[in-house]
Amino acid sequence: DGGSASGGGRWYTGMSSDNIKGLVLAISSSLFIGASFIIKKKGLKKAASSSGGVRAGVGGYSYLYEPLWWVGMITMVVGEVANFVAYAFAPAILVTPLGALSIIISAVLAHVMLREKLHIFGILGCVLCVVGSTTIVLHAPQERQIESVTEVWGLATEPAFMCYVGVVLAIVALLVFKFVPLYGQTHVMVYIGVCSLVGSISVMSVKALGIALKLTFSGTNQLIYPQTWAFSMVVISCIITQMNYLNKALDTFNTAVVSPIYYTMFTSLTILASVIMFKDWDRQNPTQIVTEMCGVVTIFSGTFLLHKTKDMADGTTFFLFLRW
Repeated sequence: DGGSASGGGRWYTGMSSDNIKGLVLAISSSLFIGASFIIKKKGLKKAASSSGGVRAGVGGYSYLYEPLWWVGMITMVVGEVANFVAYAFAPAILVTPLGALSIIISAVLAHVMLREKLHIFGILGCVLCVVGSTTIVLHAPQERQIESVTEVWGLATEPAFMCYVGVVLAIVALLVFKFVPLYGQTHVMVYIGVCSLVGSISVMSVKALGIALKLTFSGTNQLIYPQTWAFSMVVISCIITQMNYLNKALDTFNTAVVSPIYYTMFTSLTILASVIMFKDWDRQNPTQIVTEMCGVVTIFSGTFLLHKTKDMADGTTFFLFLRW
């Protein structure tokens, strides 16, 4: 079958110009986002040390007057915009795995610029996070073809996804009002949990908005539909929430730990949200699904290593950790 041969050979017969654009944008996005973690953290530290500002981790907003933090924020926005545009050019299977590069970039820069310790097994943890995430994405199904933003709205308002949104909002409310005051300063998963849960809803809305804009630029105006503006409002609300709690996490905990855990949880929850909303697993066989689950376990293994080795100074500590 000539059609299937040419389709199967698209990876080794050369990439289309659109795919190359998407690839370059995705790599650029990871570079900007990875660097932004470090620039923002330097800004947060500078804001806290100068003029006796209250740290973001304990509810302060003095960092808003620090130019370096804004440089980091602009860098992150540029990275997110590049990532958003990348999805308009290339399939998710090309774009999503490259987000893992931001983990390595932020961890290495934290080690070099912030003098934060990253043990050799912490590096292994980073690698495991990347390998696990890549495994999930490489075995993920192709995105379905969407012809209108109203079609996306139909998927988003189906009972299964509405239940997911309800559970997410309930957990976020519990974390914000119950756990943040009690455990925010001691447990990294509290702040990151809020960011990741809200982020999974954000990505679904970003996808919807991206589809709407792409169709609009192609000649089919989607801006006339109220659903497009509803998705826009969800995106804005989610991004503001994510920004606030990510700042608290960065100011309170080690960057080399925050970055991979945030990426891991954010990626896992986004895949879960996509599976529910777009019914991805309906188009997959059990082997593909099991392989994806193995990828999740690999990510958790990497996260565990990062937690246990972030403050290790020598190999002796590792052997004590093994005995533990």
